[in-house]
Amino acid sequence: MARLRSPLFITALTVLLAFAALGVIVAGVASIYGPRAVADVTASVRMRAVQQTRSNLRLLEAELQTYRLLPVMLGEYPAVRAALASGRVDPALNEKLAMLAERTGAPVIYALDTQGMTIAASNAARPDSFLGHDYRFREYFTKAMASGATEFFALGSVSGRPGLYLSRRIDRDGRPLGVVVVKVEFEKIARAWIQDHMATFVTDADGIILISSDPALQFRTTRPLAPARRAALVATRQFGNSPLARAPLLLDDDRARLSDGTPAATVSLPVPIAGWRLVHMEPLDAALRTAAARTRWATAIAALATIAAMLAAWWLYERRKRNAGARAELEAEVARRTAELRATADRLQIEVEQREASDQRFRQAREELAHANRVGSIGTITASVAHEINQPVAAIRTFADNAAAFLDRGEPARAATNLQSIVDLTSRIGTITAGLRRYARRGAGSIGPVALDEAIDGVRLLIGDRFRAKGVTLDLPTGPEARLTVIAGRVRLEQVLVNLLQNALDAVADRRDARVSVTVGRKGRDVVLTVADNGPGIDAAIADHLFTPFATSKKDGLGLGLGIARDIMTEFGGTLDLVPAPEGAIFRMILVKA
Repeated sequence: MARLRSPLFITALTVLLAFAALGVIVAGVASIYGPRAVADVTASVRMRAVQQTRSNLRLLEAELQTYRLLPVMLGEYPAVRAALASGRVDPALNEKLAMLAERTGAPVIYALDTQGMTIAASNAARPDSFLGHDYRFREYFTKAMASGATEFFALGSVSGRPGLYLSRRIDRDGRPLGVVVVKVEFEKIARAWIQDHMATFVTDADGIILISSDPALQFRTTRPLAPARRAALVATRQFGNSPLARAPLLLDDDRARLSDGTPAATVSLPVPIAGWRLVHMEPLDAALRTAAARTRWATAIAALATIAAMLAAWWLYERRKRNAGARAELEAEVARRTAELRATADRLQIEVEQREASDQRFRQAREELAHANRVGSIGTITASVAHEINQPVAAIRTFADNAAAFLDRGEPARAATNLQSIVDLTSRIGTITAGLRRYARRGAGSIGPVALDEAIDGVRLLIGDRFRAKGVTLDLPTGPEARLTVIAGRVRLEQVLVNLLQNALDAVADRRDARVSVTVGRKGRDVVLTVADNGPGIDAAIADHLFTPFATSKKDGLGLGLGIARDIMTEFGGTLDLVPAPEGAIFRMILVKA
């Protein structure tokens, strides 16, 4: 019994229990902190990958916007129209196209007649000239001749260099003259995307890599191709003799791997070309090593803290003294970790501010485009507003003459009645002109509660007379549902409605029983507005690309209005879509109820 109670035995038992407690604490810290550290560093890498992907996407979008206006501009160029109409090669036109290509950076600009033969080209003076080449087999020619405009990525049949072909049909008096084509190459962008041990690439609807920071991945597939689709691509020689082999990548969200098998965070965003997506893969190996190191540090700190606590308790029990060195070391470690966390927070704050600045520039550019769209429609709206003003102006003249006559006859009461009517009509004119000024005003305005009936009244003032002048019935909601309040901006909500109603009016202008209706309904907690007409409907060939910039079914349209309208609805937190209809066209707007 004395041996069990000896100081040596008690000391050994205490040390054993201390080590057991230490092992439990260390295991607990590792099991809790380890997964959390992995999740934290993975989230940090993914956030960085999202920011990098958006930056890469903005670079690509800027490049596309630089060249998309060229076919539209060339379509209005008299020399191009004259050459297409005559079918003869014009050396002066070739020189002008070469100068335009040099100034804009376009690899090649050329014009094809209705048979697909090249009659003018910016590279006419070079050995790889396109003059006299037959491109009737190319999809960018056939689709442009059929639908008016298209964008098609392929390997050049003469140059052997891949690029995006922007083509637009040129018409005169309702008859096609030919097609102008601008080729865009992306080597400079791909080089700008190159970063150490990362992968950035663009895929089409078939999962084929078109543009890549790693040239070895170009024209490889990210998923299996159906045999029929593979055969079709081989037959059209869109990608030359490329075997379209699988890329050595894995794109699953939880198991993404780079070409060398390194785990990666993968982010994918849509490109403003039908079916294209931008993919960015950022390696996780360094982040996982950091997480492992942090876990080891946390475990070591926990172990040290436990040991320090045990030693402190031991010395408190034995000598009632603290180990000041251990405590100072622990406090220094905590201070260092705190400083690291603060530095990380500062870096995140800087990144957030940079992102907010980029978003602000994007919103400003989008509002400038929306304002230009509103100003462009002022000419059409002005005639309607002028008619709305003419009626009260004529009435004011009549009431003024009557008031003068009553005053001459000594009847001031009746003259006062006429003068009050003049005041009311003047207020009516002020309301009409204020609506027109508000519609043309620059600026996005605030987003908040907007009464639907006020927005609908504003739209009625702006374009109601156009419908009456063309004899088209316009049904606008007037019941209780029209008095709902939604989250929007009034001017931009009116802009979306005016755009949709003007498109509907153009669609039904030639029908005897022409009718356009706006209805309001509810869908759960949201408000649904529909604009429907009984016109010929939307051509199926452009329905999938209706909201893509420069996609239009109008002869003189640029195809920007619906894209702007959808961006406005997205900023409101809502949506704008074309829905199937048995007759005519139906556009559905979904807004958040205030």
